[in-house]
Amino acid sequence: MTDVTGTNGELVTADGRPLRASLARALRRQKLQALLLVAPLFLFILVSFVLPIADMLFRSVENSIVAKVLPETTTALRSWDPQGDALPGEEVYAALYRDMLIAAKNRTATRVGQRLNYESSGFSSLFRSSARKVKRIKAGPYKPAMIKAHKKWGKLETWQVIANYNARYTPGYFYAAVDARIDTDGGVTMQDEDKRIYVNLFLRTLGLSLTITLATLVLGFPAAYLLALLPTAKSNLLLILVLLPFWTSLLVRTTAWIALLQQQGVINEFLVFLSIVGTDDRPRLIHNQVGTVIAMTHILLPFMVLPLYSVMKTIPKSYVRAAISLGAHPWRAFWAVYFPSTVPGIGAGAILVFILAIGYYITPDLVGGTSGTFISNRIALHISSSLNWGLAAALGVILLGIVLALYLLYDKIVGIDNMKLG
Repeated sequence: MTDVTGTNGELVTADGRPLRASLARALRRQKLQALLLVAPLFLFILVSFVLPIADMLFRSVENSIVAKVLPETTTALRSWDPQGDALPGEEVYAALYRDMLIAAKNRTATRVGQRLNYESSGFSSLFRSSARKVKRIKAGPYKPAMIKAHKKWGKLETWQVIANYNARYTPGYFYAAVDARIDTDGGVTMQDEDKRIYVNLFLRTLGLSLTITLATLVLGFPAAYLLALLPTAKSNLLLILVLLPFWTSLLVRTTAWIALLQQQGVINEFLVFLSIVGTDDRPRLIHNQVGTVIAMTHILLPFMVLPLYSVMKTIPKSYVRAAISLGAHPWRAFWAVYFPSTVPGIGAGAILVFILAIGYYITPDLVGGTSGTFISNRIALHISSSLNWGLAAALGVILLGIVLALYLLYDKIVGIDNMKLG
């Protein structure tokens, strides 16, 4: 490109265009090309990550089904005091009758019954039965007719639940996710002791995830150290053994641990053979927290070894030799010189293993029993079996918040900038 000076003294290109405008145009073209190159990745992240999380956030508070199926009833209930002692008036029952007629015709009564059944048992059968009997009601007064159709329409608690959960958005799922509930009078109270499961599940998930992370660090650090010290040919051979589990299905590996850990399994039979334990004193290694920790430590161990190895490989061996030559004991040289250099790899491996562990559900479901399952197992249950997607979304949002909080805490204490993968 040849630059010349225009009539006004401004530099121009050979075709007479101002140089500044030509450079800006070229820069825009480069930015557009870069955008087109990253557009497929951006769309993939948007579709597979951002939109599902946004949908989960929305489902955790969305509650439009009650107002959608019972529009006249929810409107009429606004003039009724749910904290009082009197049942709603005739106008509310008349609105309920009209809504139930439409719901019975559209077959949507069971949907609102299922939604309210999450908050108080019996609503599913109430709406299913009322949808069948409401067609027999020909004229008012509708209050005694609806109570005759089902006696629960004459109970104050029924109407209080409908009044508390007829808004389009509700915090009820989040209350349930922390073992609380909205009272019939609109207040928030904790569930009975025998019904409090989610807080304990969150604590168990965090505790077991930290235990698994620590176990992988204890087992993975010596393995990574050995890989870093060996010659390249031998370290590559051992690295294949580390990567070997990735060539086997997760389900197959978990099933193998079931065969190893059960009461009549390989490990217990071996302990009996060595007379370490008696035939009737076999330790329980499966369907508890022990089985979960053992199986998941094996499954997640490569995710700790690989970051550690990639960092240790870059540490010059001359550092430790120099410390020893200056009079330091080999152990002192290792802990004072070598180990601090591995902290970025420890941080990368720990946060990788912890985040993977906290969301696992297949392995805990198969080997964890009732005491070794994670909160992710309960989320999967609500999505696939109970179909309580709102509660599953609320549990997922809380779990996501916990992970983000721990991530920020890690950044505050250690620093994300100090985390390396090699």
